[in-house]
Amino acid sequence: MAGAVALAAAVSGCGIRTTTVPVDAGPAPSRVPCTLSGKETAAQAQPQIPVRVYLVCASALEAVDRTVPISEGRTGNRVRIAQALLGELLEEPSETEREAGFASLVRGPLTVSPPRDGDPAGTLRLSRQPEDLPPAALAQVVCTLAESEAATAGGTVVLAGPGEYAPRGYRCTDSVKQRPDTALPTTSPLPSPAAS
Repeated sequence: MAGAVALAAAVSGCGIRTTTVPVDAGPAPSRVPCTLSGKETAAQAQPQIPVRVYLVCASALEAVDRTVPISEGRTGNRVRIAQALLGELLEEPSETEREAGFASLVRGPLTVSPPRDGDPAGTLRLSRQPEDLPPAALAQVVCTLAESEAATAGGTVVLAGPGEYAPRGYRCTDSVKQRPDTALPTTSPLPSPAAS
């Protein structure tokens, strides 16, 4: 009995009042730095261009600068650019990135193909239905594509899967970056259909 009274006194004296209302205090604190100290230098067999991808660190999305071969990331071809960026998300983070706390939740196989007739302009068709991806993995894909030429005007990323479901426009917001495990906001209406 005396132990129970002592425990109750200790808990009540911690200075935090109990509440029945859920409180959103943001992501849990983390001891990982989520920053890279410097650019990694590796022997490049061919000319590279810089790209930015979003990886998960401390339960949030953080931008990481990488490079891809010019032939993979060359401008003007939305599908090739998207595939190059998706390839970066499918890669295991480097040792430096892992030590800084970065991870990618995007898993293969996952590829990108062009829109079908009647799809909205700028549609990218994934080899899996976007909604079937884990929310944080979809957030990585959307935020990475949103800052590239693969996005439509205004930074919207229009995605569809291999099935007959209609394409949807996705947006990468600050809220998505802070809480990638939540549902991504979609845009409406979608862009007009692409010319066939």
